Amino acid sequence: MKLPATRYVRTPMLDLAYEEYGPRDGAAVILLHGFPYDPRAYDDVAPGLVARGYRVMVPYLRGYGPTRFINDGVMRSGQQAALARDLLDMMDALSLEKAVLAGYDWGGRAACILAALWPARVTALVSAGGYNIQDIAASAAPQDPEAEHRYWYQYYFHTPRGRAGLTANRAAFCRLLWRLWSPSWHFTDAAYARTAASFDNPDFVEVVIHSYRHRYGYMAGDPLLQPIEDRLQRLPVIAVPTISLCGLDDGVGAGLDTGAPGAADRDRDRDKFSAYYQRRLLAGIGHNTPQEAPQAVVDAIVDLLNL
Repeated sequence: MKLPATRYVRTPMLDLAYEEYGPRDGAAVILLHGFPYDPRAYDDVAPGLVARGYRVMVPYLRGYGPTRFINDGVMRSGQQAALARDLLDMMDALSLEKAVLAGYDWGGRAACILAALWPARVTALVSAGGYNIQDIAASAAPQDPEAEHRYWYQYYFHTPRGRAGLTANRAAFCRLLWRLWSPSWHFTDAAYARTAASFDNPDFVEVVIHSYRHRYGYMAGDPLLQPIEDRLQRLPVIAVPTISLCGLDDGVGAGLDTGAPGAADRDRDRDKFSAYYQRRLLAGIGHNTPQEAPQAVVDAIVDLLNL
């Protein structure tokens, strides 16, 4: 499928860039990428949805690609509330009453937050890794060593050296994360280059560094977003139909308890969902779920819409 022209919508904080496929009168589906990825992750997902008549929108998150902050006074926040607020603002600006949301990593977090706090706006949810809302109050508590070592990049970003390293080596750094997080996925140089262009956004480093420092309480958030963060610290239950997709080769361990034997069989998130919920384990799939397993994402969305 030919890539559509990039469109823009003005929100209170962003000139938000997005790509759109399918009929304007189709049921709305919004596909959300994570760090360090971009809308190219959904190039093989969108055609399967368009073929079924859905209207598909794939935004560039703040700090990626052609998305830009509207002025210098907007805080370059990467906190979870900012990602969710951007998504809600996008829907408002496009007059979308409801949409199916599908996402992973940062995008999965935004989708989970909207489903938890504004469930009337969410038809259904596909979340790679399950319940992705951050428990910032508990972030200082150490995890199992097997999980901790996977977060080395986050600890690196807490330091001035980490900021400088991401600034100087963002293409090589993010490529390393792709390789570590998706060890069974043999992506090409060309595939990586198509996405890496989105990391040249002037706010990429600032947004990324803030994201990983804020989630551990090492940086203050945007004061305008604090009411959302306050609600999130109660770890709200998600009450919309949901399918969780968990790659068993995920190098970050998202959706799994640890890398220990039998961890894949334990669903730590089940009590965070009060409506229809199903967890699907994807053998041989890493962190970049839609690009590695596009049909699994299409199937999950279609199954939810057929409930």
